[in-house]
Amino acid sequence: MFPSACRRWLCGGIFDAPAQKQKLARLEQQIAAPDFWSQPEKSQKVMQDRKRLEETITSDERVRALTEDLDTLFELAREGEDVHTDIAREMKAYQDLLEKLETTMLLSGENDVRSAIVTIHPGAGGTESQDWAEMLLRMYLRWAERQGFGTVITDRLEGEGAGIKSATFEVNGENAYGLLQSEIGVHRLVRISPFDANARRHTSFASVFVYPQVDDEIKIEIRPEDLRIDTFRSSGAGGQHVNMTDSAVRITHFPTGIVVQCQNERSQHKNRDSAFKQLRARLYEHELERKREETRKTEDAKLDINFGSQIRNYVLAPYRLVKDLRSKLALGDVDRVLEGDLEPMIHAYLVWRKTGRTAGDGKDEGSEGAPE
Repeated sequence: MFPSACRRWLCGGIFDAPAQKQKLARLEQQIAAPDFWSQPEKSQKVMQDRKRLEETITSDERVRALTEDLDTLFELAREGEDVHTDIAREMKAYQDLLEKLETTMLLSGENDVRSAIVTIHPGAGGTESQDWAEMLLRMYLRWAERQGFGTVITDRLEGEGAGIKSATFEVNGENAYGLLQSEIGVHRLVRISPFDANARRHTSFASVFVYPQVDDEIKIEIRPEDLRIDTFRSSGAGGQHVNMTDSAVRITHFPTGIVVQCQNERSQHKNRDSAFKQLRARLYEHELERKREETRKTEDAKLDINFGSQIRNYVLAPYRLVKDLRSKLALGDVDRVLEGDLEPMIHAYLVWRKTGRTAGDGKDEGSEGAPE
């Protein structure tokens, strides 16, 4: 009767309520201690842990309340009451809640809980790809808004005529990096070009990179002699002050070749701080990738982010379909996805990454299949 994700939850396979409540009680005892705030960094972590446990326990209570409501509706249906519409509505809410919770449970990486820094670059193709890159930027900003995450665009280079040549932005919120890992790679768009007078079909590419934001607890060594710091005038919008002073900052890290820049703020000092924040995140990810390379064997093909090895296709013509080439999830409502409804895509990717199961293997899990 219930989706399998619901059954796993209710049977304790996803969440052990008594154990979580015991953990919360122990944290409450720590917080009540007189010297709790004597170590601010440790105290902050405890408070974050408490918040996560409270949210998890609240979610469990919502699941169980929905279960009881559905049991009541099924009983009424067995007695001959016409409650089919109510059951369908409650089951949809039930499924949506379970998929959201299961998505969170699938985040198990060391840095998944962190905020994220996202960079988008168009591929070859000039205006077409630049416009596609801007569409992706809009999609992610809308997704972040739906999730309640804060966003800050730290760098945006406008394209010639339309779109963007590049964009970098922060997504601030718990699990932002873990969720956005599903977007790392090349995204391919097929559509009738709005820039082609002959209305021909065009294919465009854009790449997305995501890095975890690094807090002060993680030590990243950055030697001054390894850097070149340049200042220049902002090329984007922002008013007279931004465009008439050398407030934008670009930092080049010689050992790795990493280049970051920020031109969003009016103050050169703030742009410099933001650029260093990006650099620390990029260096941290660079070191993680180096370690992964040491043990990577058959995973190379999955993690390749070169053009021509796209992770997702967005087709607007001659038919309408979005398909993730890893999880095999295909959705026909392209507009909804481009408006930021990425939850089904992210959930299917996380399930595939954890279990190897594709969308077609678990349709009772709520994945929407589609033909190849």
